[in-house]
Amino acid sequence: MPARVLIVDDEENQRQGLAAMAAAWGFQAETAADGQEALEKLESFPADAIVTDMMMPRMDGAEFLRRLNARADAPPAIVLTAFGGIENAVTTVLDLGAFWFLEKPINAAALRLLLERAATQSRLAGEARGLKRQLIAQGMAGDLVGRSKAMREVFSLVEQVAPSRANVLVTGESGVGKEIVARAIHSLSPRAGGPFVAVNCAAIPESLMESELFGHEKGAFTGAVERRAGCFELANGGTLLLDEIGDMPAATQAKLLRVLEDSRVRRLGGRSEMQVDVRVIAATNRVPEEAVRKGQLREDLYYRLNVFHIQIPPLRQRKEDIPLLADALLPGLNAKHGCRVTGVDAAALDMLMARDWPGNVRELRNVVERLMLLAPGDTMDASAVRLALPAAAVGVPLAAPSGVGVGLPTGPQISRSTTAGPLAARVEAFERATILAELERHR
Repeated sequence: MPARVLIVDDEENQRQGLAAMAAAWGFQAETAADGQEALEKLESFPADAIVTDMMMPRMDGAEFLRRLNARADAPPAIVLTAFGGIENAVTTVLDLGAFWFLEKPINAAALRLLLERAATQSRLAGEARGLKRQLIAQGMAGDLVGRSKAMREVFSLVEQVAPSRANVLVTGESGVGKEIVARAIHSLSPRAGGPFVAVNCAAIPESLMESELFGHEKGAFTGAVERRAGCFELANGGTLLLDEIGDMPAATQAKLLRVLEDSRVRRLGGRSEMQVDVRVIAATNRVPEEAVRKGQLREDLYYRLNVFHIQIPPLRQRKEDIPLLADALLPGLNAKHGCRVTGVDAAALDMLMARDWPGNVRELRNVVERLMLLAPGDTMDASAVRLALPAAAVGVPLAAPSGVGVGLPTGPQISRSTTAGPLAARVEAFERATILAELERHR
């Protein structure tokens, strides 16, 4: 399939001439008369490269580049300039995120070379996005890790909603990784090139909440000594995470609803509104329907946020992910503390699997960090677990009362399969041992 190029220029003769030239070089060409039309064309014509003028009506080249580069799949853009000097072109055009520029009159050979290079870069970027999707299918997307059925469902939902513009409501207990899920949605969305801004609504005093979200002008209130951009402005072109949305004051919830409806914000003390392009992801550790009944969350705001819902399971419901999670935590913690810990031995893993983890993945990270510092060598063992956890919290897998837990295999059963080999083989062997133990228990 030929590479696709979108020509953006308000002069029809120039536009059609460039399109004909690109077609002669083997490209599939489409045209647009300005930046606004170009953005609309990109919805149905996924270009591999763009050639754009700067001076155009409705939306000029500068604004077009800003909006274009907020997309995760933004194709490289070659800008046609009529600036008086090369230095001006470099500082003005490249700072806006252009792939490169050409001065008018256009050198056809140079344009062809740039188009070929831009199309190659676009192809490689597409392959990288494909690899990211493969990682999701394998149970790993950045800090989002898990191969359990419950987490595979979360991965599937993330992949479904990420390309859209829909607001998302993420729910789950404290420590399950709601912000990690929000970041995964952002990184897989067309907004990945834009900012990701996270706000913890529970940590901001009520008197400062509106200033934090919407910004303020100098002198808007006592202590406002300078103009300050709010989180909606900072997240323009990207994603805004409103964590613990149920802790937001009722008055601020009403103003947030208005922003979600018309995509316009006004700084405190300001006279005019500004347009913002922000995807909102809200998160809460409460049951949202219950929060609505108690008056903690406006019902109309709940419906506006809950366009797409992702519920993250607690760690106790996906204990089979613990080996994978523990190994995924090691590289970052090793770098943080200058350690060289390579893994968790079978006996220590038994103890970790027996725990209920009320603090979920956040607690697991804390425990793994302690184990790493207490480990006598390059492996975290049972002695480190006993030191890291209170005696009542250590537990023994087979000591659970009848009908409680999942009947995990004993240390000897899994030690041969979980202490050697690469991570994937170890996890597979552990899962096999668990299944065999369950079959034996129910024989």
